[in-house]
Amino acid sequence: MQNSLAIVGAGRVGRALGRRFRELGWKIGAVVTRKEANARKAVRFIGAGRPHAGVSRAILASRVILIATPDDEIAAVAQDLARVGGAELRGRAVLHTSGARSSGVLGILKTHGASVGSLHPLQSFSGVSVPSLEGRLFAVEGDTQAVRVARQMARALGGSPVRIAPEKKALYHAAAALAAGHVLAVDEAATQLLVSLGMRRNEAVRALLPLTRQVLENYERLGSRAAWTGPLSRGDFKVVRAHMDALRELPGEFRHAYESLSRLAARVLSQDPAAMLADLEKTSLEVKSKAIATGGNS
Repeated sequence: MQNSLAIVGAGRVGRALGRRFRELGWKIGAVVTRKEANARKAVRFIGAGRPHAGVSRAILASRVILIATPDDEIAAVAQDLARVGGAELRGRAVLHTSGARSSGVLGILKTHGASVGSLHPLQSFSGVSVPSLEGRLFAVEGDTQAVRVARQMARALGGSPVRIAPEKKALYHAAAALAAGHVLAVDEAATQLLVSLGMRRNEAVRALLPLTRQVLENYERLGSRAAWTGPLSRGDFKVVRAHMDALRELPGEFRHAYESLSRLAARVLSQDPAAMLADLEKTSLEVKSKAIATGGNS
């Protein structure tokens, strides 16, 4: 059973990891989803494995069991594995791919002798193609044996395994959400602002993406403060106030996000966070006072 892998939950992450491990010569065993049709589709994408609807004893043919379901389904999968596997789980490593949940959710499997842990690739998955995982960070935690297996798997994929304390998994995942999903939300909001001015969407995207990429490249090359740009970085609160005032024409989330992100930038980028936060608070109050005086929303 050396280098043999069963996968439960063949969504974007499960399919991508399964395909990469198949390319590395791993034997792919059971590929489990709720419906067999979905499992067959996943097997075709991976290029190997046997499709199964629901957890069964077929999963025990593999040394490593990878649970790649949504977070709120992991505990139920662990219950099913414990029920069908029992003592035969001894010596197997069971890993889940959640970034926010710890291996504690797999605790029931430890009572049957399995080693349990988590393996989370810090990578976005589109579900269309399989991204390169070379150089990507993989957060690992769990039992000693499970962590050893998780590290071997991460390194086989060209990744860099980093051990995260179980109680810090949610904080680790929050950082990932800020750097990925929240950045996307900010760029989409900026795109919608330009579209509201009459610009075509493809024009707005073409205008903004190079700007975002350049800032990120500067961040990587020069560091955060050298890469920081815009009126706030220059202490130009007249322009910041004009931004806040203009954003009052849009749904409140745009203005609230701008103000919150400005405060966050002051906290993490400014050399004098307290002074900049005070100036931002003053600016925000001025904008609200003006809105009240002119009969607008506060």
